[in-house]
Amino acid sequence: MKAVIAMDSFKGCLTSMEAGRAAEEGIRRADPDADVQVMPLADGGEGTIDALIAGMGGKKQRIRATGPLGAMMDCEYGVVEGGRTAIIEMASAAGLPLVPPEKRNPMDTTTYGVGEMIKDAIERGCRKFIIGIGGSATNDGGVGMLQALGFGFLDKNGKQILFGAKGLAELVSITDVDAMEELKECRFRIACDVANPLCGLMGCSAVYGPQKGADASMVAQMDCWMEKYALLAKEKFAGADMWKEGTGAAGGLGFAFLTFLNGSLEPGVNIILEETGMEGHIKEADLIITGEGRMDGQTAMGKAPSGVAGLAKKYGKTVVALAGSAAEKCGQDGIDAFFSILQEPATLEEAMDPLYAKRNLSVTAEQAYRLWLAGASYFSKPCTQSAFKK
Repeated sequence: MKAVIAMDSFKGCLTSMEAGRAAEEGIRRADPDADVQVMPLADGGEGTIDALIAGMGGKKQRIRATGPLGAMMDCEYGVVEGGRTAIIEMASAAGLPLVPPEKRNPMDTTTYGVGEMIKDAIERGCRKFIIGIGGSATNDGGVGMLQALGFGFLDKNGKQILFGAKGLAELVSITDVDAMEELKECRFRIACDVANPLCGLMGCSAVYGPQKGADASMVAQMDCWMEKYALLAKEKFAGADMWKEGTGAAGGLGFAFLTFLNGSLEPGVNIILEETGMEGHIKEADLIITGEGRMDGQTAMGKAPSGVAGLAKKYGKTVVALAGSAAEKCGQDGIDAFFSILQEPATLEEAMDPLYAKRNLSVTAEQAYRLWLAGASYFSKPCTQSAFKK
């Protein structure tokens, strides 16, 4: 029997591969001869770098880069495929948790450090990029990132505009004369799971600005400046479209990637499944085990386990999901059975202790696999005539 284990991380507790290895231990207790393949899983958000590095044999690269408030800080990105592919989480240089609550103000925060990470990776030979853009503290339209890559966003005096959304108020021209030549050789796959446009009532300023520290007056200003920025971009790049789904992701970073870097915005889990070759492994398996820390109604809305289940159902495979907590609605979208790993009542602190979680995950995986083996054995037995007697 061959089982493929593809667990998303149990946030704050276990990484994707740690969760997968714990489940593998349980399966091997039930069947020491089982053919078990543990695969990394993520959705482009937190944990993507660790998952792909562990699963694809990569490494981390640490650099000093500009943080969201303009101060230098340590940042990390992943490098896989022999140094050809960089995996970047924009939140590591421009994430909301990097800004203390009392200092949150999208007028000031910048994506410049994201561009510095991309530039560093390009200089080290990377030409393919997988970038997660969730959890930003910014609303600068990705201008900071593009400035770091050599693009000019100039004011009336021909100088680079200031960091943050406030800089867009002074923008009068855009130039790519000094943009890195290597960008033409690069491919950017952007993990984007929101459909917001750049501007308007559902745009980045209106929907996400308040959680980044903007009040109603600031939201109105930023939306106006963002529209002006988009119109200027369209004068130089005909394909610029402020109303395209996803352009409002990460405070307009989605727009920057689409317009200036010819990037593609894709559901995060789809990118990860493709890059890891998940479909080929699932196709040859008998049982698929997936899961994450918490499974509920959101799981079926594009999260990693549902992506795995969707691939598995393409080939008629059985899918079992394991989670720290699981709600009734997660037994949908191709998941045949789901189990909470808790073995006894526990506080949240106890449940999230890594050693405790590993043990519970291992035990639950063992019992789920034993049940599946028993069912497979029963249904593989030849029918006897007596079984059909009335």
